[in-house]
Formats: sequence, structure tokens, C-alpha cells
Amino acid sequence: MLDIRQLHYFVAVAEEEHVGRAAERLHISQSPLSRQIAQLEERLGLTLFERSQQRIRLTADGRTFLAETRALLTHANRLESLAQRLGRGDEGGLCIGYIENAMHSGVLSDALRSLRGTRPAVHIALYNLHSADQLEGLRQRSLDIALVCEPPLADDPDLACAQLLSDPMLLALPESHPLASAAALTPAALGNQEWIAVLHKETELKHDNFVAACARAGFTPRVSMEASEPLTALGLVAAGLGMAMIQNSLRHHAPAGVVLRELPWFTYRTPLWAAWHRVNLRPLVEIFREVLLEGARPDLRQAATAH
Repeated sequence: MLDIRQLHYFVAVAEEEHVGRAAERLHISQSPLSRQIAQLEERLGLTLFERSQQRIRLTADGRTFLAETRALLTHANRLESLAQRLGRGDEGGLCIGYIENAMHSGVLSDALRSLRGTRPAVHIALYNLHSADQLEGLRQRSLDIALVCEPPLADDPDLACAQLLSDPMLLALPESHPLASAAALTPAALGNQEWIAVLHKETELKHDNFVAACARAGFTPRVSMEASEPLTALGLVAAGLGMAMIQNSLRHHAPAGVVLRELPWFTYRTPLWAAWHRVNLRPLVEIFREVLLEGARPDLRQAATAH
């Protein structure tokens, strides 16, 4: 294997055509420099210089070797610079898994905008996957960060997590609905209405938890239509086909014809978690994780550090 230091010495001697001047340029003594050049020639089995008392000149083979050496050293410098940028997290790639709510809520897009503002060279690959598939992707190291609705177990030996969002729900009604302008909304008033259920593709359990929360609040939704995701449900509400519950973070996505009402007595929340592998091999992953946590509410950040 060639010695990079010897190659630098060779280039200096070739450019100066004088061992003494090259030694001054390299801030070393002349004798060690001469030995290094001789060792390089011996290793290569090649005479690089024609030597005389007055000067030292490259041989024809030496000139060819000089051109290739310069190219190699240039590439080595670029490689070193790349490694430093990767080490700082200024370059590289991130593979991020997410569920729709991470995008609808703005959590993911805000974090990506913040990251891109300081590290424009980073390449981002996004994968819309079920939470379980994302957690498996973390274990297999095919994903760097997962944004999921259900976190890994607290004693998971491989994965760690932090909660980013605990989103309260809003009642979405058609603006023509009698309850849209009601002074107060009670659980009893909601039980006899036409409802549009959001059947999240993640799991049936999430829908069951929502129905159970309605029952605890004092009403049972009479579901007449089902939507696969909340933006579709909002469109159906706008068409006057029923009412629905959506996350507070989606309030700015509500189309014309939809009235949103807060229900302080309804305690159901939609969580969003960030998960990652406990063995962090790349600074860029740590940087993006911190960006995500900075966007979380202070109370969630505190709770997350203990998880």
C-alpha cells in the first residue's frame, strides 16, 4: 500500500526539482526527505528521478507517475473533506418512515424545512409505512427515524422513542348543521347525529379506542359513513353528509363549508411518536432527531427524555 505522506514528499521534490528546497517547503530535514524518496522508488521498483550534483529531474516514468499522484492526492483531499462533512452531519442521506398524521400535522414538514435550512446538501428519502413496518425498518437499519402512532415498548432493547404530539380532537360539522352555531355542545346532543368515522389504516384498535372514548364521554356515535383518512372525512363533512372528529393540527386543512368546534370535555388524543435505533451510527440521525424534539411541546419533550 502506498504511503500518502511519501506521495506528498514526491510531489514537492518533483515541483521544486531540488531536495533542499523541497525539504524547506515541507518543514523537514533534507536527509529524511531523500530517504523517503528512495524508499518510495524501492517500493515501486521504479526510478522516478535523474539525479546530478546540480539538480534532480523527473524521469519519463516519473512524469507519468506525477500526473497520477496529483490526481490521487486531489481525490484523497476530497474524500477527507467529505468524511469531515459527513462527520458533522452536513452531508449524507436520511431514510425517514412516517404515517399520514406526521405530514398533515406539519411535524415532519417543519422539521425537514429546519434541517434543509442549515444542511441543504442532505438527501431525504420518505417512506409512508405502517407503524409496525417502520419499527421493523429501524431494527433492520433500513430506516433512520420512524414517525409512528404507537411507540416501541419501554423496555425494547433496540429502539428508543420520544413523543412529539398529543393532538386534541375537534368536532367538524357542516356549516348548515343546527349544532354548528349552538352555544354549547353536550355529549347527549352528539349521540343522535350522522357520523363519518375515520378508519385509520394503521390498526382497528385505534378506531376502537376512539369509540371507547366517546362512550366514556357519554355518547355513542352513529356511524353512517367511513373514510380512510381525515382529509377525506373533512370533504364529506363539507358536503353535508355528517359530522366527524379530526385532530386539532388539521384545522387549517378544513375546506369551506366546515365549522370546527372545540370539545373541552372530550379527552381523546392522537399521539405521534418519533422512534430510532439506540445504536446511533451517524451524526446526521442525531441532528435530525434533535430537530424533531425541538418542535415538540416542552411537556412532551420532558416526558420523552425519560422514556
